[in-house]
Amino acid sequence: MAKPTTQTLDLPDFPITLVRKIDGQFIHDDISLKEMFSHTHKGLVLYFYPKDNTPGCTVQATEFTDHIHEFDDLGYDIIGVSRDSVESHERFITKYELQIPLVSDTDERLCQYFEVIKEKNMYGKKTLGLVRSAFVFDKDGVLTHAQRNLRAKGYTDRLLDVLNPN
Repeated sequence: MAKPTTQTLDLPDFPITLVRKIDGQFIHDDISLKEMFSHTHKGLVLYFYPKDNTPGCTVQATEFTDHIHEFDDLGYDIIGVSRDSVESHERFITKYELQIPLVSDTDERLCQYFEVIKEKNMYGKKTLGLVRSAFVFDKDGVLTHAQRNLRAKGYTDRLLDVLNPN
């Protein structure tokens, strides 16, 4: 696990589409990360993943769901971000009973802000793809940890060790 870094990062003030399921109903909120921090007294784990319903992304989302109470006890909300549509997120949340909200970033605005779209080499062909990454903000919106090119399996356990080293 990369050494945690602390730096000030101006949270984006543009709206994002947050998809979550509460009491069997889907809720779509258009809210900015900056606005979210003005309404909560919690930290945030913002993780970026390539695509709904793919093996690594499913492992990562279900592990975050499995550990949601541990993150909550440490004072963190968790939000996943991909370039998938709202409808794709709804199917993904339903299929795996995910308890975490997902951001539909179809215009890649949030991905570009966090610089997680990079050139990849897929079978000898260069393409632009989303690099699996995570950013942790404290309750004041200060970036305290960032990691790119992370492995999905077991990441939540590794991140919990960083956030709660005791």
